[in-house]
Amino acid sequence: MLASLIRRNKPRSEMSFLEHLDDLRISLIRVMAVFAVGMVGALIFYDKVPAFLSMPLEWAKHPETSPLHMVLGAAEPGLAALGELKEFTFIGVWSVLMYAAFGVGIALASPVFLYEVVRFVGPALSDREKRGLIPFCVAALILFLAGATLAFVWLTPMSVQIWHHFATGLKMEVIWQASDYYGFVIMMSLLTGLTFQFPLALIILMWLELVRPSTLLRSWRGMLFGILIVVAVITPIGEPISLGVLTGILFGFYLIAVSIGSVIVRRKRIARGDKPNPEDDDIDDDDDDQDDDDDRTSRYDRPSTPISPAASTVTAKPKSTPPPAEGDLSSLD
Repeated sequence: MLASLIRRNKPRSEMSFLEHLDDLRISLIRVMAVFAVGMVGALIFYDKVPAFLSMPLEWAKHPETSPLHMVLGAAEPGLAALGELKEFTFIGVWSVLMYAAFGVGIALASPVFLYEVVRFVGPALSDREKRGLIPFCVAALILFLAGATLAFVWLTPMSVQIWHHFATGLKMEVIWQASDYYGFVIMMSLLTGLTFQFPLALIILMWLELVRPSTLLRSWRGMLFGILIVVAVITPIGEPISLGVLTGILFGFYLIAVSIGSVIVRRKRIARGDKPNPEDDDIDDDDDDQDDDDDRTSRYDRPSTPISPAASTVTAKPKSTPPPAEGDLSSLD
């Protein structure tokens, strides 16, 4: 069992359907094992991970210490004087530990998950597609880390500042509960990192020829509106600065994805022997339908050739009579 978890016993091309399912099960076990190792490590060093996750709060209280201090506003006196995070229940303390362990497990298991995906689908691809699969997975990991880092360094501190500003305006004293804060940091980073994967999803759809690049490009207004809605859901405050910046970044990713998808589809069609642009297929289909309609119309509207009376006259063949019965003398007449 341990040997099968570490390596395959036979090449994937020689596996049966049930063996493929078993190999998929082994891949999932590997990913979950790495995820579990990350969680256990985070629980062992439980005092280190919360200190790391508390950095966005410190940047919100002291913007001058942030790597993006130029885009963070000045902290209000009440926020700057905010003490340590508080927790009022024992279950809340356990929730803090679980949030920290979950974040570390996801961070460690993500590269392994990408590797298992490449290993599982790789044999079904051609050599040309395999060469493009590795850069694709590297781009997915980079985009995820970029989105998570953007949320961790900028979106989370800005959200804390804006929340505290509203609370001060409402004459409310803010007491940050630790479980709420750590859950917010983890989910904010994960959701933003996953959102940054959407240009790769568009490229996959175009590569599978489920959607055309020209169709996506013509639908840019609907795409912009959809991106705006998604960003408004991800950012808890939805204030204009983060909303505009994130929308602009994701819309730029959308345009880049359409451009890359156009090149990929064109090369794929040329290698297959088709015309470079998918729109040419529609033109050919319309021409074929028009030719069929013309042939059908000409066939039914063609004037019939008159048949001459001489040609219509058919020489009638004499009917054969049965032979006379024996002894019948009428045939002699």
